[in-house]
Amino acid sequence: MENEGQSYTLDEGLASVGFGKFQILVLFYAGFGWFAEAMEIMILSFVGPAVKLEWGLSANQESLLTTVVFAGMLIGAYTWGIISDKCGRRKGFFSITMITSGAGLISSFSPNYLSLVILRGLVGFGLGGGHVFLSWFLEFVPASHRGMWMVVFTTFWTVGTVFEALLAWAVLPNLDWRWLLGFSVIPSFCLLLLYGIAPESPRFLCLKGRTIEARHILEKMSLLNRTKLPPGTLVTNGRIEVDEESAPSEHQPLLSAAKKQMKEFKSSFSSFFMLFSPKLFRTTILLWIIFFGNTFAYYGIILLTSELSHGEGKCGMSLLHSEGQIDDGNSLYIDVLITSFAELPGLLLSALIVDRFGRKISMAVMFFMAWLFLIPLVSQQAPLVTTGLLFGARMCALGSFTVACVYAPELYPTSVRATGAGASNAVGRIGGMLCPLVAVALVTSCHLKEAIILFEIVIAISVGCIIFFPFDTTGKELSDNVVAVGSDPKKDIQDET
Repeated sequence: MENEGQSYTLDEGLASVGFGKFQILVLFYAGFGWFAEAMEIMILSFVGPAVKLEWGLSANQESLLTTVVFAGMLIGAYTWGIISDKCGRRKGFFSITMITSGAGLISSFSPNYLSLVILRGLVGFGLGGGHVFLSWFLEFVPASHRGMWMVVFTTFWTVGTVFEALLAWAVLPNLDWRWLLGFSVIPSFCLLLLYGIAPESPRFLCLKGRTIEARHILEKMSLLNRTKLPPGTLVTNGRIEVDEESAPSEHQPLLSAAKKQMKEFKSSFSSFFMLFSPKLFRTTILLWIIFFGNTFAYYGIILLTSELSHGEGKCGMSLLHSEGQIDDGNSLYIDVLITSFAELPGLLLSALIVDRFGRKISMAVMFFMAWLFLIPLVSQQAPLVTTGLLFGARMCALGSFTVACVYAPELYPTSVRATGAGASNAVGRIGGMLCPLVAVALVTSCHLKEAIILFEIVIAISVGCIIFFPFDTTGKELSDNVVAVGSDPKKDIQDET
C-alpha cells in the first residue's frame, strides 16, 4: 500500500484536523465546567453576608466561610492534578463534578454553621479540580492561535460570575441563601448528564501508549471538522508505540498486577517531585509566586467590592456608598454586577495581546495596570471614582490571571501537566484563603489603606517574577516529556516520570 511505512505525530494530526466543530463542542463542555466553578466562587460574595445576618455571625466566622472553600481548593487542586495525570482527564472531571454538585446541594440544607463550613469546604475540594477542564481542552487545540482560544475558554468564567450575580439578585430578595446554593449547583449536574459524550484527551492516550484509541478520536475530529488526517500511522515521540490497552494478553499474573499498582502509586508522588527537577524547578517556583499573587489580588478585589458595598462611611474612608445614602437593598448586587462586567474588556484585552506579544509581556503589562488602578484607593475617593477604579483593577487582574492559566499548562509536559498546573493552582488557593483576612477583616476594622498597600506589594512582587521567566510558549507545540525550558519540545529527553 502507498501509505505503508508512513507516520505522523499527534501535533501533526491536530494541525491537519484544525480547529473546527469538534473543538467547539469540547470548548463548550470544558467551558461549562469553568462556568459552574465561577458560580460557586462568586456565591461567596452573597452567602457570607446573608448567613451572617440570619445566624448572627461574627466577622471572623463570615470570613471562614470563604477561607474554608479555598482551603478545600488548595487540597483539591493538587489531588485532582495527580488523578487526571494518572487515570485520565475524563475520570478526573467526572469525580470533580460528582463531589461539587453533591456537596453543593447538601450544603443548602445545612442545619447549622458548622455543617455549612464542612460542606462548603468539600465543595471547595471539588472546585480545586477546575484546572483539569482547562488542561483537557488545551490538549485538543493546535499550536497556532492556542492562546486566543484559551482566552475564549476563560470567557465562560466571566459569564458564570455575571450569571451568579444576576441569580443572587433574583433569588435572595424573594427567597433565601439556601435556594441560591441549590440553584447554583444545576450547571454541575448538567455536566454529569453530558459526561458520556466527552472524549478522552488524545495526548493523554498517546502518553499511555494507547495510540489506537487516540487515532480513533482524531478520526472523529477530522470527520466532524471535514478535514483529513495525514497518511500513515499515528506515532508518539517519533516511533510507533504498542497500544497497551488493546495488545493481546493471554494472562497476567496477580503478582505482576500488584507490582504495577504499587508502581503507579509511587509515580503519583514522583509526579509532584518531578516539578522540582533541575529542568522544572525555576519554572515551578516562579509559577507558584505568580499564581499566589494573581489569586490574592483577583479574589481580594472581589471581596473588597462586597465589603465596601456594605459600608456606611463610619471609617471616614472611600466606600462605594456615601454616608447617609439610602440603601434600597440592591447596592451589593449592583456593585458586584458592575465589577463583574469589568472582566469582559479584560478578556478582550488579553485575547488581543496574548498571541501577538506573548505570555510574559501580556501578564506583566496587565498586572502592572491593575497595580496602577489600585494606587488612588489608598486615599479617600468619591464613590463613583472608587467603583471605576475597582472596575479597572478587576479588569486587568482577570486579564493577567487568564494568561497565567494559559501559560501554566503549556510550560509542563503531558506526563505532569495537570499535576504542575494543579500545584500552581493549589498555591494560588493559599492566596484565596488569605485574602478574606484582608478584604473582610481589615476593611471592617477601618484599615482600608493598609489592605490596598498590601495588594500593591503582592502585585509588584508578582510582576517581578514574571520578568524572570526565560521562556515563552507562544506558538510552540506542547511537550510530552520533561524537557529543558526553552529547548525544542520535539526532542525526546529520557526524563519521564
